[in-house]
Amino acid sequence: MKTTIEELVAFRTVVDTGSITAASEQLSQTVSGISRALSRLEQKLDTTLLRRTTRRLELTEEGAAFLQRTRAILDAIDDAEEHMAARRQQPAGRLRVNAASPFMLHAIVPLVPEFRSLYPQISLELDTDDLPIDLLERRTDIAIRIGPLRDSTLHARPLGTHRLRVLASPAYLEAHGKPRKVADLADHTLLGFTQPESLNRWPLRGVHGDEWNIAPTLVASSGETLRQLALAGVGIVCLSDFMTGADRESGALVQVLAKETADVRQPVNAVYYRNTQLSARITSFLDFLSRRMGG
Repeated sequence: MKTTIEELVAFRTVVDTGSITAASEQLSQTVSGISRALSRLEQKLDTTLLRRTTRRLELTEEGAAFLQRTRAILDAIDDAEEHMAARRQQPAGRLRVNAASPFMLHAIVPLVPEFRSLYPQISLELDTDDLPIDLLERRTDIAIRIGPLRDSTLHARPLGTHRLRVLASPAYLEAHGKPRKVADLADHTLLGFTQPESLNRWPLRGVHGDEWNIAPTLVASSGETLRQLALAGVGIVCLSDFMTGADRESGALVQVLAKETADVRQPVNAVYYRNTQLSARITSFLDFLSRRMGG
């Protein structure tokens, strides 16, 4: 049977205060509880640590040797707790973050300099995948997921929403004409996703409701690939605002069928496993993203 921290603390406090009664008062425990802790400790060690007399307690030779080790153990625990408290005040360590490459490039990377200045002791590891990953298998602390969540084993923190828009480059529209109604898209090159199929449902109103299932002419697995194709004038695309804001501001991409576009927004969530208290570095990153993204 292993010695417990409670027994070591009781032993040290009895020696330091000079009596079981004084130790019980200092530790806010009963006299009988302290006495039982000492008895268990001596039984486990098969050694007498203290000689009890009517007037006082005396350390045996074995007790004095064990007290030295006890103090070292408890001091090390105190140091570890102080170190962890300091880390909570100034989060430190490696933080592994995973996101789809477009979100990483357009939403997270621009925020990294500010985050690093606030938390210089956190070492970021940024990974990209265009499909959901297994957080445990990949040893990932936080994953950013866009769209409805399906994995109920994960905890999620909402970071905000981003609107979907149908876009094209001025060069494409000049060469192929601007669609005036949803049905006109049948005569255009439509850029879509290989998967999931839900990304090929565009937020366009019509007899079909507020969604229109496109038959893409060209498909890609990454939204960033589709963005680059749209910028190059290859076709019309439907993308989230987080990756096209600068393009729309500069005029590199313009919205088409604006009146026919429903206000459909993709939820953005940070997901993570939470079996125990979240580490300070994870909490600090979640709080930072939530503030910057308006969640």
